[in-house]
Order: sequence, then C-alpha cells, then structure tokens
Amino acid sequence: MEIFVKKRIKAVKKGDQNAYADIVDLYKDKIYRLCYRMLGNRHEAEDAAQEAFIRAYVNIHTYNPNMRFSSWLYRIAANLAIDKIRKKKPDAYLDEEISGTDGLTMYSQLSSSEASPEEALESLELQETVQKAIEQLPEKYRSVIVLKYIEGLSLQEISEILDLPLGTVKTRLHRGREALRKHLGHL
Repeated sequence: MEIFVKKRIKAVKKGDQNAYADIVDLYKDKIYRLCYRMLGNRHEAEDAAQEAFIRAYVNIHTYNPNMRFSSWLYRIAANLAIDKIRKKKPDAYLDEEISGTDGLTMYSQLSSSEASPEEALESLELQETVQKAIEQLPEKYRSVIVLKYIEGLSLQEISEILDLPLGTVKTRLHRGREALRKHLGHL
C-alpha cells in the first residue's frame, strides 16, 4: 500500500489532482475516526479531517519519502485535533445529539446483529462512558491513548506522528491508562 501511495504522491507533485483524490479515498475514514476520537464531536472531526487533507496537499512538497505517508498524515490530523482541543472551553465535553430526537446520541445508532437489546444498551453505555473518560484526559494523554488503542498504531508510529521521543510516548501512555483507570474504576 505504501508503494501505491508513494506513486500517487509523485503524481500529485507533478500536478495530478486526481492522484490526491485517490490518497484521500484511502485515508479519509481513518483520519476522520482519529479526529472524532480526539474531539468527540462529528462536525469538528469532519472539519479537522478535511483541514488535515488540505494541509497535507498544500505541504506535500515537505513530505519526506523515507517516512510512512500515513504517519505524516496522522501527525497533521493529530496536531489539528490537539489545536482544536486547546481552543475549546474545558467544560464542553458533550456528545452530539441527533437532531429531531429526544436525547439520543450517535452511539445509539451502532447496531449489533448478535447482541440482545439489553447487551447492546450496556455496550453503548460502556462505549459512551469510555469515550467521555477519554475526552476528559489532558490532550497529551488523550492523543497517545487514541492513537494506540483506537487506531492500533505502534509506539514507534505514535512517536513519529507526535514528534516525541519513544520514552515520552510510553510515559504518556502509562499515565493516560492510569487516569482512565481512575475515571473508570467504578466499572
């Protein structure tokens, strides 16, 4: 996949905009998911993901081909999400309601073909609780937790994305898990 991406990047640098559309199609869901997990709001996540792709396109000439493109793109998206978090008021940690409903959130739209309605409800409540706990973490812990456990990236990839030493990533991951344990200790 990296070979395909690198070929498309070369085409983009030569002025082929369709080549960049291929890259966007390849990464749009992953980048949106990262932004959503960090920001907790669908609209902000869509804006951050779109802005990440725009910044990547505008700055494609700065991309180092010796680095994985996905890591470079994740880094852009993570930094944008972190910037948005810093600009937010710290007490605004609300899940988005679906318009026209009575208090239903996006979590209620997740379907489970195998679970009973009670199990599905418990699962949704647990997901909502975990998401809220993640949203309450300081951004430096939130970013490593999301990248490691939600996106499934390696510690080395997280280190590259956040431009942090590997030891710092490990420390923040440990402290983030400890903070989550305190928030979720009642479960």
